[in-house]
Amino acid sequence: MELGSGISRLARAFCWALPLASTAMPSMTLWLDADATPRDVKEICLRAAERLELPTVLVANQRVPLLPGYNHVTTVRVEGGPDAADRYIVEHAAAGDVAITADIPLAALLVPKHVAVIDPRGEEYTAESIGERLSVRDFMDGLRGTGVETGGHAPYGAREKQAFANSLDRVLTRTLRRR
Repeated sequence: MELGSGISRLARAFCWALPLASTAMPSMTLWLDADATPRDVKEICLRAAERLELPTVLVANQRVPLLPGYNHVTTVRVEGGPDAADRYIVEHAAAGDVAITADIPLAALLVPKHVAVIDPRGEEYTAESIGERLSVRDFMDGLRGTGVETGGHAPYGAREKQAFANSLDRVLTRTLRRR
């Protein structure tokens, strides 16, 4: 009698788990445009990838060294010029993924695909903001093309690192809840 009840409990537990396994959502992927991503941002993303067991892909047109022990992180080296990494991310990222990039034109291609995009300073690009950001970027690029010095970002420091970490946490939490 004891053995039979143990088997039936096991069978009930196994059958109960089957519907959950069959309806599980595909996992989200975290994409990093790794060519220009600051080291601190990469480290934050790699720690999050391991903590959350989140598939993470670093895409670059040069070799990206990766320390052993990151079970959920892969690197992809692409060839074909400066925008090859961007093209790879656009082709492979899917709705519900998260991407990290400072490249506003890349963000402008990902946001309509319903990919959450964050820049290394913690700004999230949204459907409402990406058009304006792209216009400002193009305007500033035009000014630089005529010889006007437009300056640039302040140095990347502790405040920017914290803003990025907070933004990544918010976006990952929100995105994972939707799954």
